[in-house]
Amino acid sequence: MARARNKRSDDGRDAGRDAGRGSRRGQAAAAQAVVEAVDGGLAELMPDRDRARAWTLLIDGAPQSHVDLDDPRYLNFEYQRRLGHVIDLVAPPGKPVHAVHLGGGALTLARYTAATRPRSTQQVIERDEALVQLVRRELPLDPGARIRVRSMDAREGLAKVPDGWADLVIADVFSGARTPAHLTSVEFLTDVRRAVKPDGLYAANLADGPPLAHLRGQIATAAAVFPELALIADPTVLRGKRFGNAVLVGSAQPLPLAELTRRAASDPHPGRVEHGKDLADFTGGAIPVTDAAAVASPAPPPSVFR
Repeated sequence: MARARNKRSDDGRDAGRDAGRGSRRGQAAAAQAVVEAVDGGLAELMPDRDRARAWTLLIDGAPQSHVDLDDPRYLNFEYQRRLGHVIDLVAPPGKPVHAVHLGGGALTLARYTAATRPRSTQQVIERDEALVQLVRRELPLDPGARIRVRSMDAREGLAKVPDGWADLVIADVFSGARTPAHLTSVEFLTDVRRAVKPDGLYAANLADGPPLAHLRGQIATAAAVFPELALIADPTVLRGKRFGNAVLVGSAQPLPLAELTRRAASDPHPGRVEHGKDLADFTGGAIPVTDAAAVASPAPPPSVFR
């Protein structure tokens, strides 16, 4: 799908990066940007000047994904690290899982899962076939990774996932910087729960700004399907001070809240985890969204991508 969104790269870097930084910058400087029209707009792959084989994917100028081909465990964007925490906690460390990624982009999180949980079986559903071809050509997958990419609508692809197959479903779908309406409803999340194992997890990347009506509505919608919920976000986003991303996690079983909270708090851009009564209070009486009333998420203000 066309997947421009509000994603902020940040200044957190591995401690070992300083070694050889000059030579790495020289290699990155030699790399050339790749610009190509895809179904969702103009895609640009921009080399990372600090990491030798790392690239940022932009769609119509909006930073969308970051991939380090030498180190797929490295997650540069704030929202990706928070989804990475969910991947880390869905099962014991290193245990292979079945994962479904709704929205593919540069396949960053599928690569992360393959690197941290070898022998995992993954399905990526990405509607933008031209984007998939560009990413496969310029940012090739590890041939040993068990990642299958399907070029189709996210909800259509989800319907093909067998009942109870997935340990984890990640929804990260944007079209023109907005989540499509048909991926915001109770009916959609009911099909997610059908595909998830009884102890599996659902995680969604959501984007909203003041007054946070969309985010509150998505929490209410998820609460109608999943009895256990948690929200991870920058405190300034939760206070309605700026437009930004939040990661919503749902399950039929109790969530690993203590570890999620610890990991979110230790990020270079610390996040807060809301759950239980505090999350219900934050929802503020919002009602679940149905297919009949669903609308796309709000467009980010122009200043977000400057």
